[in-house]
Amino acid sequence: MKLKFAALLLVLILSSCATKKEVLYLQNADQQNGKDINFQKTSIQPNDILKIDVETLIPEAAEPYNTSLTGPGQQNIQLLQLEGYLVSNEGNITFPVLGDINVLNLTIDDAQKKIKELLVNGGHLVDPKVNVRIINAKVTILGEVRVPGTYNFTEQNITILQALGYAGDLTINGKRDDIILTRDQDGKKVVTHIDLTNTAFMDTEFFYIKPNDTIIVNPNGPKVKSAGYIGNIGSLLGVTSVVLSMIILLTR
Repeated sequence: MKLKFAALLLVLILSSCATKKEVLYLQNADQQNGKDINFQKTSIQPNDILKIDVETLIPEAAEPYNTSLTGPGQQNIQLLQLEGYLVSNEGNITFPVLGDINVLNLTIDDAQKKIKELLVNGGHLVDPKVNVRIINAKVTILGEVRVPGTYNFTEQNITILQALGYAGDLTINGKRDDIILTRDQDGKKVVTHIDLTNTAFMDTEFFYIKPNDTIIVNPNGPKVKSAGYIGNIGSLLGVTSVVLSMIILLTR
């Protein structure tokens, strides 16, 4: 009876161990070698903060269309956000001289083109250059990662792997084959499941993160199984040692 109990406990402990297949990323990585990179274009959403700069051959002519509260060398991201253009729930920004402009669901390129056309067609400026950037882009990462939290980024394109890198990577207990990503897109909530052990996700629109995405890493099977039995690695080693000792004693 004691021997059966010891064997059962050992099986339970072994079942709580993750396999190599569950832990390794991109197990078919060679299939992506040489493939073209398809960058995603981000569309502007409510609560985005835009930095918009208008340039002309005569700098003084563009001054009424630019807002700048900070001097050269004094700008940081917080100050830029304070003086940026907040996109309303209806997708509007209030731009100097031009008034309200709807930029909802426009790409950065489309927003630049629209503002330029309004300036030219309204007789305000001749051949201006318009630069638009989203300056409050962020991604929230929760669950089995080393440092959960909300992370800001200024790049136009970052991958889900880079985003997870901000959070210090998954813990050994993270479920790598079922990462949940939620996204607000065109006024609707989109939820998808991503398998980091397979490169197939690299060919989808979810390879690149968009502002306000949320990534959730749930615990893997061994972590869930062990949660009610073994609290940490020290306990695991201790219990394993006891079980092995019991087996040796009972089988002599």
